[in-house]
Amino acid sequence: MAKTDQTLRALHDEGLLLLANVTDAGSARLVEARGAKAVATSSAALAWSWGYRDGNQLPLKLLSASVEAMARVLTVPLSVDIEGGFSDDPDKVATVVEAVLTAGAVGINLEDGHASPEILCRKIEAARRVAEAKGVDLFINARTDVYLKGLVAPEQQLAETLTRAGFYSSAGADGLFAAGMVDADDIGELCRSTPLSVNLLYRPDLPEIEALCELGVRRLSAGSAIAEFLYGANAALAADFMITGRLSTQHLDALTYKGLNELMPPV
Repeated sequence: MAKTDQTLRALHDEGLLLLANVTDAGSARLVEARGAKAVATSSAALAWSWGYRDGNQLPLKLLSASVEAMARVLTVPLSVDIEGGFSDDPDKVATVVEAVLTAGAVGINLEDGHASPEILCRKIEAARRVAEAKGVDLFINARTDVYLKGLVAPEQQLAETLTRAGFYSSAGADGLFAAGMVDADDIGELCRSTPLSVNLLYRPDLPEIEALCELGVRRLSAGSAIAEFLYGANAALAADFMITGRLSTQHLDALTYKGLNELMPPV
């Protein structure tokens, strides 16, 4: 683990790290076999794989089981999206962090969502304490949902993101995941204004990879987009087979995040 934690940290200094977020151990191994330098989970895809909705609902024992299964088949670093840590209590978040580190993760995503940034700061500090106690140089990627969830008015989003980046950096984060940010000017200003490694979430209207590199982006995540397409393909293939007894790949479309999430029964 000591080797892979340093590897993950170094990857953020070597250009744009592309993360094709995975669902389970099989997809993790597949992505590594296709040349991934690191593997990262999608919290939504992982929750759906167990029949749970995204949004801090997956039981910790199942999260830990997934991480352990992935770590068993990987030789590259593994980063795990633990959403908001499944609690607003930093001590409970610390328990989650300890569990995923024990299972083999060397990076985590922690998000603010609709909670105040001060709460995420306390979670980051708790995660850092746990990692230091375990001797892991944990890469903490702080996700802010200012853009993704429209936490403030559009004209205030960049300023609010910069403010939160300062908070999260001071708390001990290593990366800033500005999910939902797509404007090149905003991206450039964020990259220039924070020492954190800037992470973006795939969107069709993002600038091309070359432009992102020039702007200073260090990490691009697919999020749940790959899983949405794969589940859509699964549904179409299964439905067609149950009608015709044949497999047809002619009409495959992604399912939506909302549709997949609502398909899972509520806790």
